Amino acid sequence: MGFNRMGWIFLAAFLGFMFLQEDGFLLCSATRYYDWVLKETKFTRLCSTKSILTVNGGFPGPTIQVHKGETIYVNVRNQGLYGVTIHWHGVKQPRNPWSDGPENITQCPIQAGSNFTYEVVFSSEEGTLWWHAHSDWTRATVHGAIVILPAAGTTYPFATPYAQETIILASWFKGDVMEIINSALATGGEPNVSDAFTINGQPGDLYSCSNATTYRLLVDYGKTYMLRIINAVMNEEQFFAIAKHDLTVVTQDAAYVKPITTPYIMITPGQTMDVLVTTNRPRSRYYMASTAYNDGDGVAFNNSTTTAIFEYRGSHPIPSTTPFPNLPAHNDTTAAQNFTKRVRALASKAHPISVPTKITTRIYMTIAINERICPNASCAGPDGNALAASLNNVSFETPSIDILQAYYGGINGVFKGNFPSNPPNFFNFTGTMANNTIYPSFGTKVKFIKYGAGVEITFQGTNIIAPENHPMHLHGFSFYVVGTGSGNFNKTTSPKTYNLVDPPEVNTVGVPKNGWVTIRFLADNPGVWFMHCHLERHSSWGMDTVLIVRNGNTTTSRLRPPPAHMPPCSKS
Repeated sequence: MGFNRMGWIFLAAFLGFMFLQEDGFLLCSATRYYDWVLKETKFTRLCSTKSILTVNGGFPGPTIQVHKGETIYVNVRNQGLYGVTIHWHGVKQPRNPWSDGPENITQCPIQAGSNFTYEVVFSSEEGTLWWHAHSDWTRATVHGAIVILPAAGTTYPFATPYAQETIILASWFKGDVMEIINSALATGGEPNVSDAFTINGQPGDLYSCSNATTYRLLVDYGKTYMLRIINAVMNEEQFFAIAKHDLTVVTQDAAYVKPITTPYIMITPGQTMDVLVTTNRPRSRYYMASTAYNDGDGVAFNNSTTTAIFEYRGSHPIPSTTPFPNLPAHNDTTAAQNFTKRVRALASKAHPISVPTKITTRIYMTIAINERICPNASCAGPDGNALAASLNNVSFETPSIDILQAYYGGINGVFKGNFPSNPPNFFNFTGTMANNTIYPSFGTKVKFIKYGAGVEITFQGTNIIAPENHPMHLHGFSFYVVGTGSGNFNKTTSPKTYNLVDPPEVNTVGVPKNGWVTIRFLADNPGVWFMHCHLERHSSWGMDTVLIVRNGNTTTSRLRPPPAHMPPCSKS
């Protein structure tokens, strides 16, 4: 498979030509319509065949391609076995949480046999994002890329690449993913780790029954290509590299960064990166590969490696051994931090940033793995209890009526607006833990924020049960990562290390093991917005909360009314 030449699909848009592609993309003038069918499809991987939930029969699913600032409509027809929702990861959806997608947060699921049309509103995003199912673990197979090209009349802040290709890193489970998480939640133990990682749907040469279908990328010599890399892996952060080729990172989470030339990247679940690769090596074939970064003590993870082939076109001798990239060890925290600490916003005149300096809302949020007490020590987690997770010692419980509907319609009893701005108890979060730190409270608690507030959130990792890196994702916003450090955040000395000049603007950030990260954003998007860890097992255990940004005083600063037909809730 080769690269897609950039921009061809938009010529038809400007001519007002209408056509339907195989992936269900209907293009008419400048408005784009997609018709997607959720359905079970049989796939063979790792020597066995199973049925998985897909969009239009593909794994990964179809790519959405737009220009900056456009709006698209995606009609999702659910012909699967259970209710599902779709989230447009990193798309801010100004004033439009109705189409954001997390199940029972901003909508109830699209039930089998029904449909729902999402209105996806792009604003300042430019680069690569992605879409995925947001119901339990359905995103394992229901996901795809969003390519956001520069607005008409503008271009990249670097030479236009010769061509582009999307690289999606994902997980493959031999078992049924819904059964895996449902069984784990029922027993209280750890869910099974994945059986393989994949690159664009294929495990690669190092797995059984896989080398015949390894993904291949054909390139021409002497060109610069753009790889749009997405980490759709369920529970592991990833290292990624191409043998003997440097990567130049130019965007992260659909925002431009100062170019970083590096032999590898570290990318967390939920993150996206655009990297440039120049084909200046001897004509041959090379491995691209990805393996897990895992710094957790005693945390189960997939310690395998997925591969694909990066091959030059034309005649060349086939190497007896295909060169393999030098990936860091799975627990090489120094390598991970050496990469992440280099990321800085481009912050140019054409691509400015605006870091809030007047902070009116401060939240100090601890992140922890916890236990839920089981009668007679009857569960499969630590101490005979069930595994849980929390933010500020609150383990989130998902309601049966979506929070957005309850907030907009004034339905009582669905959630409480008392999520704490600080942890209930202060102690040495990264030191030795006492038993009274293990057990959280449980509930559906949200945090209200005034429209227009300058918000600062400090995520504090803790040493409770199983410390590790946590990729925290906020819906409805991009935010600036102004500071990070190891150990406990110090409110006097830590802010002195902040970068307020060119901090990266992202939607997902990795909070280091037993460390902290501080983010800032302007609360200028009214609505109900989910915040959660993008390690899927942690989110399933309750490492989530909701921010509700209240309406402003003008029409353009108020939540839009709901569309005519939202998926109904079982108890509404």
